[in-house]
Amino acid sequence: MCACVYVDPSCSLPAKLINGGVAGLVGVTCVFPIDLAKTRLQNQQGVKVYKGMLDCLAKTIRSEGYFGCYRGAAVNLTLVTPEKAIKLAANDVFRQKLSKDGKLPLWGEVLAGCGAGTCQVVVTTPMEMLKIQLQDAGRLAAQRPAHAPAQTVGPAPSLVPPSSVQPAPPQRPSATGLTVQLLKTHGLAGLYRGAGATLMRDVPFSMIYFPLFANLNAIGRQSHSDVQDRAPFWQSFVAGCMAGSIAAVAVTPLDVIKTRIQTLQKGEGEDTYRGIIDCTRRILKREGPSAFLKGATCRALVIAPLFGIAQGVYFLGVGEAVLGLLG
Repeated sequence: MCACVYVDPSCSLPAKLINGGVAGLVGVTCVFPIDLAKTRLQNQQGVKVYKGMLDCLAKTIRSEGYFGCYRGAAVNLTLVTPEKAIKLAANDVFRQKLSKDGKLPLWGEVLAGCGAGTCQVVVTTPMEMLKIQLQDAGRLAAQRPAHAPAQTVGPAPSLVPPSSVQPAPPQRPSATGLTVQLLKTHGLAGLYRGAGATLMRDVPFSMIYFPLFANLNAIGRQSHSDVQDRAPFWQSFVAGCMAGSIAAVAVTPLDVIKTRIQTLQKGEGEDTYRGIIDCTRRILKREGPSAFLKGATCRALVIAPLFGIAQGVYFLGVGEAVLGLLG
């Protein structure tokens, strides 16, 4: 891995923002069902509703329909544009500020990634907070019928129908309803529950991802004193996939902690947590170290194409083309 990477200062900030936004929309649309499976698998504590990613997707489609796999996607698609725009643009801005004569040392790449991860949290936290509640609603609904046969003593609760009757689908939460409820009960802080855990996940991710991507993307390109060949689409895509999957797996334990803390509704016998340390201790005690890798495969399968597509679109220069048409 080379120590320095050329930084191209020619792309304007508005173009970076457009590129990041378009990249985020395309990427999220492609991989959202796998992200839903990741959230549901990470939240499983006692009752195992799903055996794995494919089982989760199959059961989701069977019980909620194909579009059940996109529950919470509206929140993501609405907020992913500013989130990805901030992340990618901030990284480029920091890289340019830290570069000297078009060269950026490795420590500068890591610092730029750290800055990008920190900046994006302002949008990422409320987006993830709402998305997780919507994604996990189907898992909680699937848990309820599983406990109905076990209730043999006393009358059955009114919300649990007899086993011979098909249970009525529970009312699904909406992003608007959740937002209003959180703001009413907890104020703005309600939307930023788990902000520390989000920061703890996103900063290391960006510190790993951006330097790794930049170096992989630079492999094989001819560099001169003031000009460097632009990477072809396929190279940006592959570099984004590889860097994304490595960074995603590396921070999966932190993502599990974040997901657990941000999940408001818990299933029967599932823990609630008072913070990052309490969550870490309880998971380790009740479920063992392997619980911190729940959803790792899903996360790699989400992040790899997400950032592959994102970087591919970003380096195609869509933003420059749009600004050229508007200008």
